[in-house]
This record gives sequence, structure tokens and C-alpha cells, in this order.
Amino acid sequence: MAHYIKFILLAILVISLSCQAQEKDQTEFDQLNASKAWNLQLSDPCTENWQDNWFMDGKLAKVENSEKGMNFIAGPVNRDDAHHAVLWTKKSFKDDIKMEFNYTRTDSQLVNVNILYIQAAGIGTAPYDKDISKWDELREIPTMSIYYNYMNPLHISFAAFPMVNNDPADDYIRVRKYPITNDRTFDETEIPPAFFKTGLFLPDVTYKITMIKTISKLFFQVKGEGVEKLFSWELKEGQSPKEGRIGLRHMYTRSAQYRNIKVFVK
Repeated sequence: MAHYIKFILLAILVISLSCQAQEKDQTEFDQLNASKAWNLQLSDPCTENWQDNWFMDGKLAKVENSEKGMNFIAGPVNRDDAHHAVLWTKKSFKDDIKMEFNYTRTDSQLVNVNILYIQAAGIGTAPYDKDISKWDELREIPTMSIYYNYMNPLHISFAAFPMVNNDPADDYIRVRKYPITNDRTFDETEIPPAFFKTGLFLPDVTYKITMIKTISKLFFQVKGEGVEKLFSWELKEGQSPKEGRIGLRHMYTRSAQYRNIKVFVK
């Protein structure tokens, strides 16, 4: 009986500490989100020509602008790297950054991922200039390894599924910091925790996403269909990029509509 009571008390303590951490994160996010120090750097309703604000890696994808937004459609062939695609902002952004956008899945896939690249720059050794637009011809086939070997952004996988999957609820959100180095494998690029079976990003449902990145914290808030969830990660030294472009990656077969994209810096 004594052991059972200790177990119950420990469980209550863990739950209490978790709730306190979540409340602290929510308070910090709300304060950052409401700060008047943010300066709007990019505002794209996504209803006009996408090439005004973006350029694309991958030749087999397409973008369709309409009054509903920007439908970004990767190539249709699964497991063919030429069918990946990335949209990059023409602008580059420094230091603390905030991004807002409406996201609606226009696919019904149960495999592969969407990725938000945060402040991507090249690693700076030839030919991988810090300005990634200078070597975009090397990404005409947007093989994922090019990005995690030769760029240094934060990466948020969302509306993401395993590459082999038949469970519509088996989605995840995961953060990584590139690049791979001689002493860091791909698995070691992950910044915990990962979140599974979020119940979010259902097809044809619009979600408002707000991302905030500071030197020490990353927040990812998702609101839609009567649900609001906040995800957060602690960033260690060297994990918060200082400057770079925003990228939207769709792995082969994936598509989504974006609207009212706004990017702010302090």
C-alpha cells in the first residue's frame, strides 16, 4: 500500500509540474505574440502572383493562386526526389522572428511531411554560399539530403506522417536543427520533444499557425476547428539561426493552401 501511495503522489507531482510548465510557456508565448516590438517585413495575402515574394526549388511542382490563397502542390510521384518542392521567400530575416499564416491541407495523403524552414542559409563553403539563391540550380531536384547537409535552418515537420503509414491519426510535429556534421548524425539534429497524434491538420480544415523563434525558445501555435494547441522547444546555444530565408517544403504527393502569410522581426 505504501508503494502504491508513493506512486500516486509521484504521478500527481509530475502532472502538476507539467501543467506549470505549460502555463509558463503559454504566458511567455502570449507576451511575445502581443509585443509591440514586432516589425512587419513580409505581408502576402497569397492571392496574387506567388513569384512576387517567392522562388521555388523543384520543377515538377506547381502553385495555383486564387482568391482562396496559394495552393502549393508537390509532384505526384511518391518516392521520386524530383517530385519534392520548396518555396523560399525572396527576403531574408534576422534574429528574433514571428510568422503567421493560414494553412489548409488540400491532400488526403497518410504519408510524407510538410516542413517549415526557419532562417535558412547555406553553410558558407563553396559552392554552398550563405545566400541560397546563388546555388538554386543545385536544388532543381530537391533531394532532402541537400538541405540537411548544406543548410543551417531550424526545421519544423508538421502535418507530417511516416513514409509508410495507413493510420490517418498517426501524424507528428518534430523540430530539427541543420546541418549534419562530422560529429552529429541526422538523428542527432532532432530537438526534443516530438509530438505525436496531435489531432490537427485535417484535410480541408483551415488552421491559423503562429511561429515565434527567439535566441532560446521556439513556439508553434495551431488554432482551428475549435482547437488551440501550443508546442514549444528550448533552444541551446547555436540552435537559433541568426539570419536566413523562410521555406515551405512539401515532400512528394503533398499539397496545401496558404493564405495571409506575415513575417515579423524585432
